[in-house]
Amino acid sequence: MADSFATRAQLSVNGKSYTYFSLPKLGQQFDISKLPFSMKILLENLLRHEDGGITVGKDHIEAVAKWDAKAEPETEIAFMPARVVLQDFTGVPCVVDLAAMRDAVSKLGGSPKQINPLIPSELVIDHSVQVDVFGRADALDLNGKIEFERNMERYSFLRWGQKAFENFKVVPPNTGIVHQVNLENLARVVFEREVDGELLAFPDTVFGTDSHTTMINGIGVLGWGVGGIEAEAAMLGQPSSMLIPQVVGFKLTGRLPEGTTATDLVLTVTQTLRKHGVVGKFVEFFGEGLQTLPLADRATIANMAPEYGATCGIFPIDAEAVNYLRLSGRSEEQIALVEAYAKAQGMWHEAGQPEATYSATLELNLADVRPSLAGPKRPQDRVLLEDVKGNFESNLGGLTTNRKPRGDVDRFNQEGGAQEQADTLAAKPVSKIRVQEQDCQITDGSLVIAAITSCTNTSNPAVMLGAGLLARNAAKLGLKAKPWVKTSLGPGSLVVTDYLKKAGVLDDLEKLGFFVVGYGCTTCIGNSGPLPEEVSRGIAENDLVVASVLSGNRNFEGRVHSEVKMNYLASPPLVVAYALAGTVDIDLTNEPLGHTDEGKPVYLRDIWPSNKEIGDMIAATIGPEMFAKNYADVFKGDTRWAQIDSPEGESFEWSGESTYIKNPPYFDGMTMAVGDIRDVTGARVMGLFGDSITTDHISPAGNIKKDSPAGRFLQERGVQPADFNSYGSRRGNDDVMVRGTFANIRIKNLMLGGEEGGNTLYYGQDGAEPQKMAIYDAAVKYKADGVPLVVFAGKEYGTGSSRDWAAKGTNLLGVKAVVAESFERIHRSNLVGMGVLPLQFQNGDSVASLGLDGSEAIDIVGLEDGASKIATVIARKADGSDKRFEVRVLLLTPKEVEYFRHGGILHYVLRQLASKQAA
Repeated sequence: MADSFATRAQLSVNGKSYTYFSLPKLGQQFDISKLPFSMKILLENLLRHEDGGITVGKDHIEAVAKWDAKAEPETEIAFMPARVVLQDFTGVPCVVDLAAMRDAVSKLGGSPKQINPLIPSELVIDHSVQVDVFGRADALDLNGKIEFERNMERYSFLRWGQKAFENFKVVPPNTGIVHQVNLENLARVVFEREVDGELLAFPDTVFGTDSHTTMINGIGVLGWGVGGIEAEAAMLGQPSSMLIPQVVGFKLTGRLPEGTTATDLVLTVTQTLRKHGVVGKFVEFFGEGLQTLPLADRATIANMAPEYGATCGIFPIDAEAVNYLRLSGRSEEQIALVEAYAKAQGMWHEAGQPEATYSATLELNLADVRPSLAGPKRPQDRVLLEDVKGNFESNLGGLTTNRKPRGDVDRFNQEGGAQEQADTLAAKPVSKIRVQEQDCQITDGSLVIAAITSCTNTSNPAVMLGAGLLARNAAKLGLKAKPWVKTSLGPGSLVVTDYLKKAGVLDDLEKLGFFVVGYGCTTCIGNSGPLPEEVSRGIAENDLVVASVLSGNRNFEGRVHSEVKMNYLASPPLVVAYALAGTVDIDLTNEPLGHTDEGKPVYLRDIWPSNKEIGDMIAATIGPEMFAKNYADVFKGDTRWAQIDSPEGESFEWSGESTYIKNPPYFDGMTMAVGDIRDVTGARVMGLFGDSITTDHISPAGNIKKDSPAGRFLQERGVQPADFNSYGSRRGNDDVMVRGTFANIRIKNLMLGGEEGGNTLYYGQDGAEPQKMAIYDAAVKYKADGVPLVVFAGKEYGTGSSRDWAAKGTNLLGVKAVVAESFERIHRSNLVGMGVLPLQFQNGDSVASLGLDGSEAIDIVGLEDGASKIATVIARKADGSDKRFEVRVLLLTPKEVEYFRHGGILHYVLRQLASKQAA
């Protein structure tokens, strides 16, 4: 390690002497006293990895030390995380890629043993469990059995990986959600590691293959979500190139008022930051309001950084962070190291200390937070609780325009729930169903899914115990969830179940139908499972616009359930409340959510627990012993996991029969020769898309439709529809995933007038009329024709989960470039990493302003082997006319240009490793 600024120092803790790179020593040479907390972590990372300029040079350190808060990012630095966290949906393809790289590096003259994680890499299996069974005491056991039956191939493969790779561990199923396990157990906050014979201490930093990795920011750990390919590169020792970011300060003052939750707070923060605009920026929270926010509330806010668009949303290390480390069972030695290191580095936060300098500053008085939900299809669209009814009604019209009602059409009056609509509202169709041995009626706005799910809220004792207390109060009055509501409880970890039991409220939740269904993301990731057949038939009978309410962080179109068109994010207590009401077409602040057996109306205010009740219950129920017990053997797993038969050996033995695990084609025919970046000519348009196309739209993780290209592929190989599982579970098979790319039932291709479904128009070479077909089928024809493809889109292309397959599938379809008005950070990086060129419209141009309709032949010229920042797109019409416009080439750093020349980041790494072996 180089040390140009002589910052190497010693720290004595727990009888050990640690080497660290001292920021106060650097502060004697530069004024870094007002640097934000997050920038200090970046600065330390550069000091520790200085290597004379190969990756980190003196000028990089000076650039951060002299950081100009107001300057637009333009200086590239290298960032090296201390560890990587994976979940199984994104983790399986990572391990598949590593296994494929072992094969490929051998063919290039290297050794399979060169392909190993060089930093701790931990995978938590949490995305595979589905809510097949609910509302009964054996739901957890039955869902677990089904999960193992469905995913045995994947789990066997992961067990092979755990044995074959060094520095790779797997947290088995039925343990918890990755981000909660990360927070409660995996996070070190301050790392210690022996390097070249000396013991180093340094900040815990992390890359995660899930966009909500940012949850760990709540405890002062800098980390964010990356694509699987970028995570793999980090695991293999490659630095991540990034521009020195701007940092937005978010000042919190005051205290949350009675009747509000951390969920209400995070939805308010999300809306505020989305409005301000923080894409590609760090957000850092500070102010006296931090003193009133427990660690779980901080983690809730940090979790939703992807929803407000920031790279991270970080809180400093302080006494509350240390209290949480002690509560969650960390050793006293680790706690002492965290506190001593943070104080030595000037990273410790205390009330009253001078504020840092920020690129911009926002402020929120916590006292102004009000009960809220978000929806019906974007997490940043906050709706006050009192306005949900109006929000539903205002969005209903756009979803019923083409509906042709069948069955009975009557004014709907839900017994014991929403009162009859005002006379000015049009009559709504009613479907009469029989469910749970009761005759019921459902209509537009009926709630069919109520799910306490996802890392955002299930990590937070206040909202979880709050939901339990609300359930207790409701049960005492004889209230129950409506029979057509699919209720589920997915605790974020085993610890949560323990404290719900100890508090006695798990029984109360079960009385209302909220039984534990599994330990995983479940509904939030789209693993909501099937609706009861009677409910599905009722929805289909009149094409009803029904709703879900979930305590998650994502509610994009088509994500939660294909039959549910409106989805609202809410706190766990509100999830329970809406389940009692059975509809979102209700004002819970003024209308009763149910009635007692005597017919007395019950209002939300009658059953809502006080903040003191919740606080007293937290103090009485949660202690370190719960965490110590549940994480004692976190990598061991249960008997189901232990009984899995997995292969041995350095290289994986691929099965040609598997529809789950397959050797991907990325490295087929690869040589040591590096290519160049060439202009694209004669391309065709695969899709014209509007704003906010998410990675859910591009690469769905939900159900596989029977008549979709992926469904047909599986059936041709003998897989019955009942055994399709989900796209997410089959991410280890490129044949399935490429067929699912752009196959979302809700995606709208403007080439077809905006109709829903993953279709396009295929333009043959003979001048024949264009043919409508599935995007995959068209891509196959274009590939046979030797025709490259492009995609055009609007703003915020690629928002949502950090899905590597959204880029991998795009690449395998033959797409050479995506032209959009703006990109989500992770997806843009993933496209680069897979050799797909991201281009941005300039000068206010858009698909609409340029009059593009998808019939054009496309040339992209002036790329100059990646040297040019501006290229020209020529869109040629059939009549010989053309439209020319400029686009910005979004290869943002020299390293990205280099990756792109190699065909992608993994190809770059392979050639580097193979060349070292050859040398």
